Amino acid sequence: MSFLESTTFQSLLAAPVISRIRRNHGLEHATLHVLAKKYPQKGMGGHSNPAGFVLLGDLTLDDIQAAAEEALARMKAGEHHLAVHPGCGTNFATSGVLAGFAAMLGMWGAGSRKRDKFERLPLVATLATLALMFAQPLGMTLQKHVTTSGVPGELEIVSIQCINLGRLKAHRITTRG
Repeated sequence: MSFLESTTFQSLLAAPVISRIRRNHGLEHATLHVLAKKYPQKGMGGHSNPAGFVLLGDLTLDDIQAAAEEALARMKAGEHHLAVHPGCGTNFATSGVLAGFAAMLGMWGAGSRKRDKFERLPLVATLATLALMFAQPLGMTLQKHVTTSGVPGELEIVSIQCINLGRLKAHRITTRG
């Protein structure tokens, strides 16, 4: 049994506040997938919390509402894969941590001389590149099993509101369930 499958870890993921964040995070990603299909050239992003999520991007309230409702319906119909998104911060964090550890490993024992460190640069670059290659599938796996949930359960959309952030357009999607 892996750590991700352990009873203790699964109990932690099932804790009410964590479960809500994971389901909202999954709905955020699913909404972004729906919007990206309709508007492939628009830049978008989001952030989830227990109360729902915020979407950033030059979109209308009607676009957000239609996409969020479609995303939720599709997830409830079994399209759980929509919860995983390549642009997720989980992927970036995984990449940063692994590349940082690889660089640290490459510099291990380099001494204090600048020349020693400079001579290790090819090794560090190679290790960091390998770490980044490994990080891509690992980040997606972490999303699927840890940071998001593709099973929304009783999650429902309560409201969608525009947030005034000056020139940046944002919408707050509030959920319950």
